[in-house]
Amino acid sequence: MKTFFERENLRYAMIGSGSWATALIKLLLNHQESIGWYLRDEKKIEQVRKTAHNPFYLQSVHLDPDRLHMSTDINEIVSNADVLVFCTPSAYFMRVMSNLNVSLENKFIISAIKGFVAENNLTIAEYFHEFHNIPFDRIGVVSGPCHAEEVSMERLSYLTLTSKHAEIARALCDVFACDYIKTTPGTDIYGVEYSAALKNIYAIAAGICHGLGYGDNFMAVLMTNAYHEIAEFLNVTHPDKDRVLTTSAYLGDLLVTGYSQFSRNRTFGNMIGKGYSVISAKAEMNMVAEGYYASKCINEINKEFRIDMPIAEAVYMILYEQKYPAYVIKQLTDKLY
Repeated sequence: MKTFFERENLRYAMIGSGSWATALIKLLLNHQESIGWYLRDEKKIEQVRKTAHNPFYLQSVHLDPDRLHMSTDINEIVSNADVLVFCTPSAYFMRVMSNLNVSLENKFIISAIKGFVAENNLTIAEYFHEFHNIPFDRIGVVSGPCHAEEVSMERLSYLTLTSKHAEIARALCDVFACDYIKTTPGTDIYGVEYSAALKNIYAIAAGICHGLGYGDNFMAVLMTNAYHEIAEFLNVTHPDKDRVLTTSAYLGDLLVTGYSQFSRNRTFGNMIGKGYSVISAKAEMNMVAEGYYASKCINEINKEFRIDMPIAEAVYMILYEQKYPAYVIKQLTDKLY
């Protein structure tokens, strides 16, 4: 029996137009003659056709308009594709999906979204499975310590491609691999999605602490404890004896998001630590900090499990209960080891 990716002439489409979507389009075009691209704004499409660049994100990435079938009609793009890569901010995901009225039957879904469907506290894979009846056999996840900015500069980066079956995951690796992208297959859909969302919360914590003046010594302790919180959450909610949390899709993604200058979640947290209100920090950033929304979802999910997650709890208290950051972090320091 042939797997989905052994079919001939598969057609690919990107749903999303931000920096990560633009970086992934760059990768997809290494192997595909053309791809579909859903953008919400006709003016963006006109700019791409005119300048061969995304006008707002990763302008250094050259885009060949002749190889991009662009449309503001998501139903047109979805209807004409076999493989759909969803890469919108999680906060806008349901707004995008509300415009979709064509069937996803026989489509393969790839999620490059590192966050939750807030309305249901579900990951993207869980959402497609529960609300669109997509079997996990036809869902893949892109993860790993890989910032869009470095992909655009063709700096060596590593991606993990995850699907329920190892042979599908290996096929996904071939879709995205190139000279500067090394890929690893995996089968832990649950683990990589939750880990990817959780690490954004901890990157906000790192940013808050940096903004408050804490140094590298403390940051190492903070990231170590963050790793243990992720491990405990995954092991309690969905144990998997084959999961190796020290690999790049888990620990690596946590580290790069907590430390990198390109991390929007760390940047958002840094602003909070320096005295910005949540509203002011959100308004000043031109990109979405996924950890802000993930913090609320994890807080809701953990009401069932009651896992000890002091760092995640501290971030929630600062972002949603308007607690004073310096006081909350000072209390947190006594809970770390």
